[in-house]
Amino acid sequence: MSRTQSETRATRAPYDVHSAPTLPYAQTYRPAYEAAEPALPRQSPAPRASVPAGGRAAHRRARSAGRAEGTVRRLLPQALVVAFLAGGTTAFVAEDKAVELTVDGTPRTLHTFADDVTGLLAEQGVPVGAHDVVSPAPGTPLTSGDEIAVRHGRPVLLTLDGRRRQVWTTAGTVEEALRMLGVRTEGAHLSTSPSRRIGDGGLALEVRTERVVTVMADGRARTIRTNAATVREAVAQAGVTLHGQDTTSVPAAGFPRDGQTVTVLRVTDSQEVREDPLPFAEERTEDASLPRGTEVVERAGQPGLRRTTYAVRTVNGVRLEPRRLSTEVVREPRSQVVRVGTRPRPVTVRGAGHLDWEGLAACESGGRPDAVDPSGTYGGLYQFDTATWHSLGGQGRPQDAPAAEQTYRAKKLYVRSGASAWPHCGARLR
Repeated sequence: MSRTQSETRATRAPYDVHSAPTLPYAQTYRPAYEAAEPALPRQSPAPRASVPAGGRAAHRRARSAGRAEGTVRRLLPQALVVAFLAGGTTAFVAEDKAVELTVDGTPRTLHTFADDVTGLLAEQGVPVGAHDVVSPAPGTPLTSGDEIAVRHGRPVLLTLDGRRRQVWTTAGTVEEALRMLGVRTEGAHLSTSPSRRIGDGGLALEVRTERVVTVMADGRARTIRTNAATVREAVAQAGVTLHGQDTTSVPAAGFPRDGQTVTVLRVTDSQEVREDPLPFAEERTEDASLPRGTEVVERAGQPGLRRTTYAVRTVNGVRLEPRRLSTEVVREPRSQVVRVGTRPRPVTVRGAGHLDWEGLAACESGGRPDAVDPSGTYGGLYQFDTATWHSLGGQGRPQDAPAAEQTYRAKKLYVRSGASAWPHCGARLR
């Protein structure tokens, strides 16, 4: 190499092997034993020296030995490079592993230098959460030919027989998820198709399993198998129709449980009106024109009227306690006006004191001062009619007067008319 060439190479930047262009495979490496020796320039043959015959053979052997030594010296570095490259290729091949990775049912075969399952998943960008399943488990060493399966967990908002909860599943379909959860699907109602795939976002699923329910109605029991959502629906499936106010022993909108007995209550609602009298008050006034002890009803009292409306419910033929709905006063009561005598009573009537007035009273009225005959014409102890009573100075009705006044008026009648005033009982006076 000339001096100029050496200076030029010294001034160049150091050679960067990482930025070197990639050559075709045939140009990247050639074993030393395949490299052709460089052609040397032709030279004129040197004049042969005269060598003795015996010494010529020895000279040829020396030249052959020297040529062999030079060849070995020249090929030794190249052999070492080949050996190094061969060893590196063996190590490279030993680290490479062919495995099968299946993510959510989709398999793929790949090569990896990862040491274990965790490294492989990180290398392939496969996330793993708390609800995911990895087989074999993360951290398991890898060897060529291994099969790794990853199933991601998905949320399912499951409403099972009326009870709602959120579960996680790695199943791919609704049918598989229910089987993993141990939910019996035979005869069950599903809100979606069993073959529907569960996406990454999960899904909401309602399941109503088949249950045995007994419906008691109209004196008969009906047992059915049902996946009804409500008691009302189960009752209808049993062939029982609810009318009007009919109801059930449990809420009709409730969820029917397995083994439950539902009683249908036949309800009849009606109204009942009751009228009750309201008592009247009594107003009493003194009257000096009346003998003491005498009371005369100036105005008869009249009771009022109260009307009450009740709701009456009959359940399966049994009448329940009525419930009051409203109350109104139809008629106000009218008070009764009574005049009370204050005039001193005469002691006796001349000519009638010796007679048996108790016997007469017993015969006429049974001895009752307030007695009234069936026709309503006669009243009192001695069965006065109103006209006769008034003619004797009596006020009001005779049956309303005290017993003493009635006897007094009877004595006056005897003095005036004798015992004939009592055709049937007059003889009792003697």
